[in-house]
Amino acid sequence: MNRTGKQPVVEAFYGISSPWAYLGFPRLRQIVAQEGARLILRPIRIIQANGGIPLRTRPVARQEYHRVELRRWRDFLNLPLNLDPKFYPCRTIEPAARLVIAADQQGLNGAALSWGIQSALWAQDRDIADPETLSTLVEETTGADGKSLIATSDTPEVMAAWQSNLEDAEHLGVFGTPTYVFDNELFWGQDRLDFLQRKLQSMKLRSHSDMEIEKTI
Repeated sequence: MNRTGKQPVVEAFYGISSPWAYLGFPRLRQIVAQEGARLILRPIRIIQANGGIPLRTRPVARQEYHRVELRRWRDFLNLPLNLDPKFYPCRTIEPAARLVIAADQQGLNGAALSWGIQSALWAQDRDIADPETLSTLVEETTGADGKSLIATSDTPEVMAAWQSNLEDAEHLGVFGTPTYVFDNELFWGQDRLDFLQRKLQSMKLRSHSDMEIEKTI
């Protein structure tokens, strides 16, 4: 808690098919828990208006280096990751992304569902654009009825939240995913998680210092 009594909030703007979002997700959740913050998941797609470039449209040299970095980080983090997943690039990411939004809106464990979807794509060779697969993942990760949740994922409330995520990401200057936002500061990429944690810790120390000063007044 900060000196106003409000819990710090970290917003994660991420593509649900992003391998970097997948690699960073366990540590992101660990950091947020350690620092007493609240995590808000805001699924998006690459914001091309801000300069985001889809992987398959990048020069070959960049695509090849992308693969090198994935291998390095996979091995460093000791997380399972298929460098050639069967269903990537995805036919579409929006149904899966909106499903996470729907889960959060209904009080289900959106983070568990998101991790299940990301793991399905990158570690299990499952098609996250397939409704049956998504339905099964809902049941595996949240215990809720998958078909019922899917039926709510295109409601006006969910669609409005999806659109808001895209608009807010563009307004904030987000271009790639994942981008973590805390205290109006952007941290692009899972390799910036150390900086996010330092920022959370510095805010905590500042709040503690302010409270100590107030006690002496």
